[in-house]
Amino acid sequence: MTAGRRADEPPTDAERFEAFVREYQDMVFATAVRLLGNATEAEDIAQTVFLRAFERFAEVGTSPTAAGWLKTVATNLCLNHLSRYRARWQSAGELGGDRESEHGEPVPWVRDTSPLDVVEQTDRAEHLERALRALPDHQRVPLVLFHFEELSYQEIASKLRVSLGKVKTDIHRARERLRNELSDLYESR
Repeated sequence: MTAGRRADEPPTDAERFEAFVREYQDMVFATAVRLLGNATEAEDIAQTVFLRAFERFAEVGTSPTAAGWLKTVATNLCLNHLSRYRARWQSAGELGGDRESEHGEPVPWVRDTSPLDVVEQTDRAEHLERALRALPDHQRVPLVLFHFEELSYQEIASKLRVSLGKVKTDIHRARERLRNELSDLYESR
């Protein structure tokens, strides 16, 4: 509540939008950083997403589908950004995940266990995120679209304007690269 306003007064439009941004900012940023692999670029995309949300706040602000709309806008802006500023597309691969982070995304290999195991699993998830960001765009983007955005291979191929075979090949190669990177990391411990 802002100063000078009574408790029984309804929130202003600015206050409602600020609450909306706070509710969804982590999800939008996580979507963008996974697709772009760069936090600075992801922040720019997130700002653009919320500018678009502000323009349509009368529709989006109270919609039960606001989260899905924001995620779709973030994904499309990231794909447009990558197609403009980065070389070419290839696809990425599958990850496991049976628990969600605070942002609602799957966190690979994290299960309910002892505190020591949780620390170790969190460390693994951080290594996975770093390995994922290190993948080239043509592998990371389709991988994220498949595992985190839950698009089918065909939807990915259509969205990226590549063949279905390319999507499958690139997803396979990305999985192999992640598997090798992560197994090397844990074998060296």
